[in-house]
Amino acid sequence: MDLSGIIAISGKPGLFKVVASNRTSLVVESLIDGRRTTALPTHRISALEDISIYTEDDDVPLKDVYSTIFDKENGGAAPNHKGDMAELKQYLESILPNYDEDRVYNSDIKKLFQWYNVLHSADALKQESEEEAVADEEE
Repeated sequence: MDLSGIIAISGKPGLFKVVASNRTSLVVESLIDGRRTTALPTHRISALEDISIYTEDDDVPLKDVYSTIFDKENGGAAPNHKGDMAELKQYLESILPNYDEDRVYNSDIKKLFQWYNVLHSADALKQESEEEAVADEEE
């Protein structure tokens, strides 16, 4: 699963795809409504490919967690982030049984499912085999 070029901007809802960059800002496109805006150096920007989930052993990259959810849901949507917190924790425990409950906060769990569903609705979730098949067809 490729999350490169997908970012979250603190203070702005949703996720964004980086369209262009220059030395002072990024031009980004919202995955929710497709609007373009500018991300300035003063914004706190997080690249999804750099985010990991704390576990008791090693940190697990977000793309691996999303691949597991994708497989479990057969390419469908994940539970709604506004649902019952106990159900979200139980779901996370079913896909990542050794996540660190002390360091993964409720807000992180909600964001995890919210972002997955944003990516799902934008059709930005593809497994590696699907991406390779598309690349092979293009060649």
